[in-house]
Amino acid sequence: LVAALAALSEGIIDRDTMLRLYGRKKMNLTEALAHSNNPYFASLGVKLGYERVAYYARLFGLGERAGLNIEGEQPGVFPASATKDGGVGMMTSFGEGISLTPLELTGLLVAMANGGTLYYLQYPRSEREINEFIPRIKRHLDIAQWLPEIKPGMLGAVEYGTARRAHYDNSEPILGKTGTCTDNRTHLGWFGSFNDVGRNKLVVVVLLTGGRPVNGPVAAGIAGGVY
Repeated sequence: LVAALAALSEGIIDRDTMLRLYGRKKMNLTEALAHSNNPYFASLGVKLGYERVAYYARLFGLGERAGLNIEGEQPGVFPASATKDGGVGMMTSFGEGISLTPLELTGLLVAMANGGTLYYLQYPRSEREINEFIPRIKRHLDIAQWLPEIKPGMLGAVEYGTARRAHYDNSEPILGKTGTCTDNRTHLGWFGSFNDVGRNKLVVVVLLTGGRPVNGPVAAGIAGGVY
């Protein structure tokens, strides 16, 4: 998602731009998001270069705490340079060198769901804290004009792509993106999503860890149960 928003913001692609991946294979942003195509996002990383990828990643909250006084939260890690193992293309496709927390991804998706406001995530623990809840804005992201370019691919992921298991109700569309990677020998299955209904949107992020059966599509199925 970060690579896509960065490439759109920099004018490298629009939703219909066809990128050559290998041989005669070409793909646009909508299909790449829907099918979680790693070569496509690696290509975006190479075109952007490390400095621009890093700028947008940090702007969108990677490498910093997402919550406000949430006990035990640790910031994720965004590397100070492109990794030697595959360079920036591996960062923007497989997440090489990046440590992301579920709260960081949640913060980004909240901003995408509401049109660009990045909030501090809060965890009210009592009825009084709920009644006295005040939203705390971290910063505004200039992404509203690019969301119509990226949403069709996130919707496609749930309707016919890698996140089909999250699909449960035609009247309440869910937009999401799966991710599957490894941390040493541990398999990670990610799904970040939000529903696009009215003003009261819900963001659901699932991170699974385990063996080979763990992947993004499985995480999407759990998120569908939550919705």
